[in-house]
Amino acid sequence: MFAVGRSRSVSSVAFRRWRSTTTSSDAQLTHINATSNLPQMVNVVDKSNTKRVAKAACRIRLPQNIKDYLQKHQSETGKADIQTKKGPVVATAIIAATMAAKKTSDLIPFCHPIPLYGCDVKIEPSAVGFDVEAQVWTEHRTGVEMEALTAVSVAALTVYDMCKAMSHDIVIEDIHLVSKEGGKHGNITTRPSVESK
Repeated sequence: MFAVGRSRSVSSVAFRRWRSTTTSSDAQLTHINATSNLPQMVNVVDKSNTKRVAKAACRIRLPQNIKDYLQKHQSETGKADIQTKKGPVVATAIIAATMAAKKTSDLIPFCHPIPLYGCDVKIEPSAVGFDVEAQVWTEHRTGVEMEALTAVSVAALTVYDMCKAMSHDIVIEDIHLVSKEGGKHGNITTRPSVESK
């Protein structure tokens, strides 16, 4: 099962967050051409390069049998990872997340190709499974929030793929932007990385 923010759709969540960080005077969908009403990539050629940072997070809920396996593995090895036939789950997911962040513009149609100067992915055990967080840095004309969101999404999908042989009752949820720095709207913080539930 793949759930984003439980019953909320991706588009409704994204629109509410976009609306909450804009004012009535500048609110517009920048990927829609005002004249033709057709989709477009935003022209950023006249913007200056500035430091940009974004952090995103999500949660992975694991069924009891995988949580038991994780706890057993931790107690025996002292490592917060799961070893499956495919390999180490957390280490593989971190690599996949970093690769995905660098390929975001190939996945999301109107994202600009951006050189990334840092990508830090953390996958920590929690009461329900794993908490995932990614922070991305660049110095560019546009921000890296989509890169951070892509990183946590692919990290979670990789955990699912690595563990699905043990159970398909893995839930990915609450994918969201935590914070961003730089750009037109300055520094923005939405909420803590993962709210305890």
